[in-house]
Amino acid sequence: MRGYPRSLYGRLVLALVLVLFTAQLVSIAVLLQDRDQVLYQATGLASAQRIIGIVRLLDPMGPEERKRAVRALDVAPLHLTLTRVSLPASNAETTAIRAAYMSGMLRRQLGDRLLQVSVRDVGENAAQPNWAGREDPPEQPGGMIGRQMANAGLVPGPHLSFLVQVALSDGAVVTFDHLLPEEIFAWPWRMIGSLAILLATAILVSFLAVRWLTRPLSTLAQAADELGRDIQRPPLAERGPNEVVQAARAFNQMQARLVRFIEDRARILAAVSHDMKTPITRLRLRTEMLPDEQVQAKFRQDLDDMESMVRDTLDFMRGIDSHEQAAPLDLNALVESLQADFEETGWEVTIEGAAASPYPCRPLALKRCLANLMENAHKYGNEVRVQLEDSPGQLIIRVLDRGPGIPEDQLDKVFDPFYRLEGSRSRQTGGSGLGLSIARNTARAHGGELTLHNRQEGGLEARLTLPR
Repeated sequence: MRGYPRSLYGRLVLALVLVLFTAQLVSIAVLLQDRDQVLYQATGLASAQRIIGIVRLLDPMGPEERKRAVRALDVAPLHLTLTRVSLPASNAETTAIRAAYMSGMLRRQLGDRLLQVSVRDVGENAAQPNWAGREDPPEQPGGMIGRQMANAGLVPGPHLSFLVQVALSDGAVVTFDHLLPEEIFAWPWRMIGSLAILLATAILVSFLAVRWLTRPLSTLAQAADELGRDIQRPPLAERGPNEVVQAARAFNQMQARLVRFIEDRARILAAVSHDMKTPITRLRLRTEMLPDEQVQAKFRQDLDDMESMVRDTLDFMRGIDSHEQAAPLDLNALVESLQADFEETGWEVTIEGAAASPYPCRPLALKRCLANLMENAHKYGNEVRVQLEDSPGQLIIRVLDRGPGIPEDQLDKVFDPFYRLEGSRSRQTGGSGLGLSIARNTARAHGGELTLHNRQEGGLEARLTLPR
């Protein structure tokens, strides 16, 4: 999926962030709901107590005195009028519950007198009572713009107002309109800010925790990559959680078994190759005693092939079990020295490009690798051309010839030990089939790769790619 993290670290962080964010949203929703309920109850109780006190104050008064008292008590957010109005019905479930709650509190104190309670949204035109006889009907908070923003969800919803009509002892009706304070409807920014800080802190801690937990996996992956370059690399530190210790111990045991296997194989092959030198020498002496010159020549050719095979096998095993230390090497000087050596024997070697900086490598192993590639290029193409291409990420060395090339299905097969092609690359042209194997082993020991490519203009390209 596009944009989805590919690393384990990224996926764990994403999962934790989503879980924490969802949990915070749910927490905010629950807290806001509980807060609104508590504030409504507290505000409703205060409104009921004030209405009850005013009703008891107005009950014994005469009409004129009552009007003066109403004008004096008509102070926001509680508006009073002695005019009977038509109260809207509380159709919504939440407003009906609030109206019933207010009605119950009032009836417990005022008794069985005529009482009507309604709750209206001041942002709804249909819920407006007919304030006949009022010169200053209460305004809707925010007006039309406020209602539009509330409908769009940009601000909290419309404010609520308790509408209460109570009959006095002489039959007169007093109407109360108590607009709930804005604090009830305002966003609790302090609480939201605290939750946001808590969420940011939890996300930061999650980043650090996931990095701490996934670091052993990165270390293990790095060790596995280094193992391909240096089988003798230091073992992993066996510390941390039990699972990490078990993985590190298993990796170290695997590395130790690989080292023992390679060393045992190298010792066996090296011993066999070394021991073959003695019988080859005896056979060479006995060949000189043969009377037939043609038979002698055939024996010498076979012995030369055997000796070359033994020598190449020893070189092959030395390349696998090399303990040579890495050091910065001037590749330009190395290629120029090989060019000078080969030109002394009459070869034609051309160098194009240059390395920008020294390359850390095993100098003798890399020199043997390039020498093998240049020898093959001369052997099968007569002309040797070396191209150096350096970049911040990698170093590419191309060895080009003008030979017959290799069939496409054999380009990778020729790297197998002792594998030889027929025709111009057969045994009669020399070689035991180990040169390319040694060269590829050297490239991979440096973390690079060696590949072969047929050139469109004819010939073969040996491409050695080394990481910077």
